[in-house]
Parts: sequence; C-alpha cells; structure tokens
Amino acid sequence: GDPSVGLKDLEVAKLGDSDVHVKMLAAPINPADINMIQGTYPILSPLPAVGGNEGVGEVLEVGRRVATLRPGDWVIPASTGLGTWRTRGVFPEETLLKVPRDIPVLSAATLSVNPCTAYRMLTDFQSLAPGDSVIQNAANSGVGQAVIQIAKAFGIKTINVVRDRPDLPKLVERLMAMGADHVITEEMLRKPEMKDLFKSVPKPRLALNCVGGKSTTEMLRHLQPKGTMVTYGGMAKQPVTVPVSAFIFRDVQLRGFWMTQWKKDHAQGEQDGG
Repeated sequence: GDPSVGLKDLEVAKLGDSDVHVKMLAAPINPADINMIQGTYPILSPLPAVGGNEGVGEVLEVGRRVATLRPGDWVIPASTGLGTWRTRGVFPEETLLKVPRDIPVLSAATLSVNPCTAYRMLTDFQSLAPGDSVIQNAANSGVGQAVIQIAKAFGIKTINVVRDRPDLPKLVERLMAMGADHVITEEMLRKPEMKDLFKSVPKPRLALNCVGGKSTTEMLRHLQPKGTMVTYGGMAKQPVTVPVSAFIFRDVQLRGFWMTQWKKDHAQGEQDGG
C-alpha cells in the first residue's frame, strides 16, 4: 500500500561548517511529489523522508565555510528530493540556489519545476519563430500557464486545450489575460470548426502533452508534417496512441521530457567544462 503521510515534530539538525539553516516560506504540492510518496516516481527518497521537491526559504544562519549565501538570502532547491514540506531545515550549501528577494514569494516557490519545464520544451525540440504556434493540453496546469506566458514573450501563438467545466468562461478569461491566443475544450478539438481556427493561426509544429489517451491523439491530428509532440506527464494514466499514418505520411516525432534528467545531463556538462 501507499506509505502513510503525517505531521511530525523533528529536531533541526546541527549546523555544519558547509551547511545552511533555512526557514521555509512556501512550498507547493506538485503531481510528482504525490508520485514519490506513492513509490511510482523514478527518484525515491529513503524512508522515513520529508516530502516536497520545490519551494522557497530564507537563510537564517550559515556555517563558517559557506561562501555563496548569507542570512536573509532567499533560496530554492538545486535539485529534486530536498524535502521542502517543513518549517525549517539544515541543508548543504550546494543543494541550494540563491534567488532574488524582489519576486513574489509564490513565484519564487514555484520557479524551479514548471517554468523551467515550459522554457526547455519551447526551445529544445523545434526552432520556433515569432508567428509560429504551439498546441498544449492541460493548459491551466502550472506548466501550461508558464508556456502561455513564455510563448507570448517569444511572439509564439498558443492553442490551449482544457477540460470542459461549469466555470469555463472564467478559466478562458484568466488564460487569455495571461496571453493565451486560443482556449478550446477537449471536445472542440475533435470538431470540424478547428479548420476555422487555423485560418488565423498556422498549424503547430510543436505539441506539449501531459495527459495521454484520446487528448493526445486528437492534438496530434493538428500537428504540421515533421512536427514534434513532447510528453512530460500522463495525468489520464492512459498510453499515448498514435495512428500509423501520422508516422508514415506526416513524419511526426514523439519525444519525452523530464526536467530532473535535463538538470543531471547539464550539470555533468558544466563539470566537464561544457
């Protein structure tokens, strides 16, 4: 069964020479955090463990060998598995990254996973130019909202797919205010009226998928030939199904993205001088 999760009072560890004492200011709950607790994530902390992979804290005290941080600085985790669902913690200096204090605390707390994922997916898989378009499902997710805002800054049009819901007009309004060009439901994605949408915006060369199942197959139908679909999540817990014709006649590419792996690969590059 699932491990049990509970609130526990713990002693704060003694501050070592290279350690940093941090007071947590805010820490979100992401789907990956739940997957780690369930034991279904590729990275699992030895139990008992503190949950949470993301958040922002304020430095209270530093060990005498700490060079890059000082009391009052804001910090976020440098990698997965830090255990941010706590009020205070003592961490090695190299596990923390300093961030500016003049950004909203909730933005700082959610900086290291979703916006980074959005940025990398928009830049690493297709060379998009201003005026090009991208289509994504779960557009109101953390990554989805970041994609909308970053794409807007790049001059890239976004086609944003969301599930139908009673307060749909309110959600559409919120995403449009962030910079979304089109917001449509999963049902609309399957209708012939999509042809009208593509009169004002080019067919996308990039699709971003975190759902799976039918949603993915429908998005794929609207991709340009030689377009790429990047999968970074599977909220529907259903496989990605692709018609054979999409591979043969339109030469679409299916790729995957995991932020943790990207960080590992590029940290290695930095150590090698790359």
